[in-house]
Amino acid sequence: MTASLLAFDTSTEHMAVALQTRSGLQVWDGAGGAQTSAQLIPMVQRLLHQAGLDLSQLQAIAFGRGPGAFTGLRTACAVAQGLAFGAALPVLGLDSLMVVAAAARGDLPPLVDGGLDLHVAMDARMGEVYAGHYLWNRGRWAVQVSPALYT
Repeated sequence: MTASLLAFDTSTEHMAVALQTRSGLQVWDGAGGAQTSAQLIPMVQRLLHQAGLDLSQLQAIAFGRGPGAFTGLRTACAVAQGLAFGAALPVLGLDSLMVVAAAARGDLPPLVDGGLDLHVAMDARMGEVYAGHYLWNRGRWAVQVSPALYT
Protein backbone atom coordinates (compact mmCIF):
# COMPACT_ATOMS: atom_id res chain seq x y z
CA MET A 1 0.00 0.00 0.00
CA THR A 2 1.38 3.40 -0.99
CA ALA A 3 1.40 6.05 1.71
CA SER A 4 -0.41 9.29 0.98
CA LEU A 5 2.12 12.07 1.36
CA LEU A 6 1.97 15.81 0.73
CA ALA A 7 5.30 17.52 0.02
CA PHE A 8 6.38 21.01 -0.97
CA ASP A 9 9.53 23.07 -1.40
CA THR A 10 9.62 26.87 -1.43
CA SER A 11 13.33 27.38 -0.75
CA THR A 12 14.00 29.13 -4.08
CA GLU A 13 12.20 31.39 -6.57
CA HIS A 14 10.61 28.16 -7.82
CA MET A 15 7.83 26.45 -5.85
CA ALA A 16 6.98 22.74 -6.08
CA VAL A 17 4.01 20.95 -4.51
CA ALA A 18 3.40 17.20 -4.81
CA LEU A 19 0.80 14.75 -3.58
CA GLN A 20 1.54 11.01 -3.65
CA THR A 21 -1.46 8.71 -3.23
CA ARG A 22 -2.46 5.16 -4.17
CA SER A 23 -3.80 6.67 -7.40
CA GLY A 24 -0.44 8.14 -8.35
CA LEU A 25 1.58 11.31 -8.16
CA GLN A 26 0.27 14.82 -8.77
CA VAL A 27 2.86 17.58 -9.10
CA TRP A 28 2.65 21.32 -9.52
CA ASP A 29 5.74 23.38 -10.34
CA GLY A 30 5.73 27.11 -10.82
CA ALA A 31 6.85 30.51 -9.74
CA GLY A 32 7.38 30.97 -6.04
CA GLY A 33 9.32 33.82 -4.51
CA ALA A 34 7.08 36.65 -3.37
CA GLN A 35 3.95 34.74 -4.47
CA THR A 36 4.72 31.67 -2.33
CA SER A 37 2.77 32.70 0.74
CA ALA A 38 -0.31 33.49 -1.36
CA GLN A 39 -0.11 30.38 -3.59
CA LEU A 40 1.05 27.52 -1.37
CA ILE A 41 -2.11 26.75 0.62
CA PRO A 42 -4.49 27.16 -2.37
CA MET A 43 -2.25 24.80 -4.39
CA VAL A 44 -2.26 22.24 -1.57
CA GLN A 45 -6.05 22.49 -1.39
CA ARG A 46 -6.35 22.08 -5.17
CA LEU A 47 -4.20 18.92 -5.26
CA LEU A 48 -6.09 17.40 -2.31
CA HIS A 49 -9.43 18.24 -3.96
CA GLN A 50 -8.33 16.71 -7.28
CA ALA A 51 -7.34 13.52 -5.43
CA GLY A 52 -10.60 13.46 -3.46
CA LEU A 53 -8.71 13.55 -0.14
CA ASP A 54 -8.58 15.70 2.94
CA LEU A 55 -5.59 16.23 5.19
CA SER A 56 -6.68 13.61 7.71
CA GLN A 57 -6.24 10.91 5.04
CA LEU A 58 -2.52 11.64 4.62
CA GLN A 59 0.22 9.78 6.48
CA ALA A 60 2.64 12.75 6.67
CA ILE A 61 3.53 16.19 5.35
CA ALA A 62 7.06 16.84 4.05
CA PHE A 63 8.70 20.16 3.28
CA GLY A 64 12.04 21.35 1.93
CA ARG A 65 13.98 22.60 4.96
CA GLY A 66 16.68 24.24 2.92
CA PRO A 67 19.16 25.55 2.47
CA GLY A 68 17.50 28.42 0.69
CA ALA A 69 15.81 31.77 0.95
CA PHE A 70 14.79 32.55 4.53
CA THR A 71 11.27 33.76 3.71
CA GLY A 72 10.52 30.70 1.58
CA LEU A 73 11.88 28.34 4.24
CA ARG A 74 9.90 30.07 6.96
CA THR A 75 6.73 29.85 4.85
CA ALA A 76 7.18 26.14 4.10
CA CYS A 77 7.93 25.29 7.72
CA ALA A 78 4.98 27.28 9.05
CA VAL A 79 2.51 25.84 6.53
CA ALA A 80 3.75 22.27 7.10
CA GLN A 81 3.51 22.63 10.87
CA GLY A 82 0.12 24.31 10.76
CA LEU A 83 -1.45 21.75 8.40
CA ALA A 84 0.12 18.82 10.26
CA PHE A 85 -0.92 20.09 13.68
CA GLY A 86 -4.53 20.49 12.61
CA ALA A 87 -4.62 16.97 11.13
CA ALA A 88 -2.38 15.31 13.78
CA LEU A 89 0.18 14.26 11.16
CA PRO A 90 3.96 13.91 11.39
CA VAL A 91 6.14 16.51 9.66
CA LEU A 92 9.23 15.55 7.69
CA GLY A 93 11.85 18.23 6.99
CA LEU A 94 13.83 17.24 3.89
CA ASP A 95 17.26 18.50 2.82
CA SER A 96 16.39 20.51 -0.32
CA LEU A 97 19.74 19.78 -1.98
CA MET A 98 19.38 16.04 -1.31
CA VAL A 99 15.99 16.20 -3.02
CA VAL A 100 17.78 17.64 -6.08
CA ALA A 101 20.33 14.81 -5.87
CA ALA A 102 17.51 12.25 -5.74
CA ALA A 103 15.86 13.82 -8.79
CA ALA A 104 19.17 13.71 -10.67
CA ARG A 105 19.58 10.05 -9.73
CA GLY A 106 16.16 9.36 -11.23
CA ASP A 107 17.30 10.88 -14.53
CA LEU A 108 20.34 8.58 -14.77
CA PRO A 109 20.52 4.99 -16.00
CA PRO A 110 20.27 2.34 -13.26
CA LEU A 111 23.51 1.75 -11.39
CA VAL A 112 25.40 -1.43 -12.16
CA ASP A 113 28.11 -1.36 -9.51
CA GLY A 114 28.98 0.86 -6.59
CA GLY A 115 27.37 4.10 -5.56
CA LEU A 116 26.53 7.40 -7.11
CA ASP A 117 28.54 10.36 -5.85
CA LEU A 118 26.78 13.70 -6.40
CA HIS A 119 27.69 17.29 -5.65
CA VAL A 120 24.71 19.66 -5.74
CA ALA A 121 24.90 23.46 -5.92
CA MET A 122 22.14 26.07 -5.99
CA ASP A 123 22.46 29.79 -6.60
CA ALA A 124 22.21 31.73 -3.35
CA ARG A 125 22.58 35.10 -5.10
CA MET A 126 25.13 37.82 -4.34
CA GLY A 127 28.02 35.67 -5.64
CA GLU A 128 27.28 32.74 -3.34
CA VAL A 129 25.98 29.18 -3.70
CA TYR A 130 24.47 26.59 -1.41
CA ALA A 131 26.22 23.27 -1.95
CA GLY A 132 26.24 19.76 -0.53
CA HIS A 133 27.82 16.42 -1.34
CA TYR A 134 25.80 13.18 -1.31
CA LEU A 135 26.44 9.49 -1.90
CA TRP A 136 23.79 7.00 -3.04
CA ASN A 137 24.90 3.51 -2.11
CA ARG A 138 23.06 0.27 -1.30
CA GLY A 139 19.65 1.91 -1.58
CA ARG A 140 20.34 4.81 0.78
CA TRP A 141 21.56 8.39 0.67
CA ALA A 142 24.46 9.45 2.86
CA VAL A 143 25.53 13.05 3.38
CA GLN A 144 29.24 13.38 2.64
CA VAL A 145 29.39 17.17 3.17
CA SER A 146 26.42 18.89 4.82
CA PRO A 147 24.81 21.73 2.89
CA ALA A 148 26.53 25.05 3.47
CA LEU A 149 26.83 28.53 1.98
CA TYR A 150 29.96 29.15 -0.14
CA THR A 151 31.34 32.24 -1.86
